[in-house]
Amino acid sequence: MTNFAGVADEFCAYDYAAVLLQSVPYDGTSTWIKGADRGFPAFLDALENMELYDIETGTEVYRKGVHILPQLKEDSSPEAMFKEVYSKTNELLETGKYLTFFGGEHSISIGVIKAFYEKYDNLTVLQLDAHADLRPSYHGSPYNHACALYDASVNTNLIQVGIRSMDIDEVEHMDRSKTFFAENMYGTTDWMDQSIALMTDDVYLTIDLDAFDPGILPATGTPEPGGIDWNTMIRYLKKVFEQKNVVGFDIVELAPMEGNKASEFLVAKLYYKLLSYKFLNHGK
Repeated sequence: MTNFAGVADEFCAYDYAAVLLQSVPYDGTSTWIKGADRGFPAFLDALENMELYDIETGTEVYRKGVHILPQLKEDSSPEAMFKEVYSKTNELLETGKYLTFFGGEHSISIGVIKAFYEKYDNLTVLQLDAHADLRPSYHGSPYNHACALYDASVNTNLIQVGIRSMDIDEVEHMDRSKTFFAENMYGTTDWMDQSIALMTDDVYLTIDLDAFDPGILPATGTPEPGGIDWNTMIRYLKKVFEQKNVVGFDIVELAPMEGNKASEFLVAKLYYKLLSYKFLNHGK
């Protein structure tokens, strides 16, 4: 197994590491651009070519230790994948380590989020995404990528940020008072504090990479125009980590493009930023 960011073994040993990184390279229900199952190796390659001193926080968060777990390979059906991810997340929650997940498509988040909301009372799920993902079922399964946040909408305090594409059937399942549409976010910053004010103390963060504008991250399953830029995104996430206890997170829907490594480098930087913010504000 490759060490996280190519660092020395001492920072990647399971017993030492404060952070666990679980990949779920499942891409069984995506309906347009395939390739999310290839995202994790591309992400790891980019990490090895990234500077590990974070200028903003003045830290080298890799020193907290990140252990990469064996990937979850179940792909016989959406239902089987969900069961494996849910079971594994419950197991990992018993370790006391900080849990991070990497897709695969967004359906991998359903089992993760269920395990987290069963552990944390009054959990907020913060979804950064181009799509609402609120269908109760799609193509015969409630574990389709188009259903990624439906269960969370029923069982958690779901805050949706960056939404700019949805089906009319999802309207009835959406709480518009907790939804921040990209067209209303553009050119403003009020939405940052407004959305954070709606959150409970404990927050689980799920990031579909199509939340970013495809001009800076084209390598994703459905690159919707009008997304969030890099500096806006990290400014917002810094605020969230400063003010809330982000109990875990996932990043999904990286579908690498031949000859264009900018997307995976952005994702590597994003993952590292999230850890830098976490351990600066709430880490031990």
